[in-house]
Amino acid sequence: MAKITLSKLRHSYYPNPTTPEDYALKEIDLDWQDGGAYALLGPSGCGKSTLLNIISGLLTPSEGAVLFDDQDVTNLPPDKRNIAQVFQFPVIYDTMTAYDNLAFPLRNRQVDEATVKARVTEIAEMLELTDMLHRRAAGLSPDNKQKISMGRGLVREDVNVVMFDEPLTVIDPHLKWKLRSKLKELHQKVKATMIYVTHDQTEALTFADQVVVMQDGEIVQIGTPVELFDRPAHTFVGHFIGSPGMNVLSCEMRDGGAFLNGVNIALEGGDRNQSGGKTEIGIRPEFVSFDDAGLPAVVSKVSDIGRHCVVETMAGDVKIRAIIEENPPEQGANVHLNFQPAQTRLYRDGWIASARGGE
Repeated sequence: MAKITLSKLRHSYYPNPTTPEDYALKEIDLDWQDGGAYALLGPSGCGKSTLLNIISGLLTPSEGAVLFDDQDVTNLPPDKRNIAQVFQFPVIYDTMTAYDNLAFPLRNRQVDEATVKARVTEIAEMLELTDMLHRRAAGLSPDNKQKISMGRGLVREDVNVVMFDEPLTVIDPHLKWKLRSKLKELHQKVKATMIYVTHDQTEALTFADQVVVMQDGEIVQIGTPVELFDRPAHTFVGHFIGSPGMNVLSCEMRDGGAFLNGVNIALEGGDRNQSGGKTEIGIRPEFVSFDDAGLPAVVSKVSDIGRHCVVETMAGDVKIRAIIEENPPEQGANVHLNFQPAQTRLYRDGWIASARGGE
């Protein structure tokens, strides 16, 4: 296990990059502590796989350094970094038994058979593979094959980091929750440093203690799942985290307040008196309610998704969503929207400008 430090990393696939747009990774400075569970989250093309390949040694960064426990490994090949990777598609040997697949990384390093047996038995029990250890991998279901692939990454005790690159892509949806939970349980037992790369917010938020959200080659926020939901540092995070995502609404700043369609919207506090830049209000649908007074709107759609209803409204030409637990208004109804002030953020040029009350 290792602390991982990324220092002033930049990477371009062009031989002579000249502009920020030429870089797949803009400057990255990051510390991951020994034994932590981390996720790299972002849409396709945001740079997360490039970053993972740099950490693993499959790619050398154009600039900057990768350190394991403060030792520079930037130019070391993957086999010198003591890492394990689990990919989208299970990397296993179909002709081998599940036992032999799990044992392979240890035997490849000339570990004695008594230790191999003890370690394979332990990992198989954690992964609920004990009953199929002597079956050939070719006959196993896709989720059990991926469990074996995960086990191959976890069976060695000398790894610095275990990296998961979209490991549940090929798994049936009804099995994903079980494997996500199993992976979280495994981390708590083995205490290895784990990095999970995904574009799926549910996977990232379920697994990780800290989530790194990326967009266009940059880190836009690092935080716990609760922090990302409660206080998105950027409107992109607000959009990307949550289902549905945060309402991000253009507003006018005047007279010391934020106005939407001429209605003064109470904010949580912050630099509302500053001028310049594009200003927007961010409010989660969970904190929008209906009352006798507030921002006038018309209900355009009501979606009952079981636990609650998602109500879409139009305030003029501005779409605003609300999540309502019970008794939603009917489609076409004239309503008034209220935003919880403590949950109503001000953003300036995409970045959070408002502060908690009293700060």
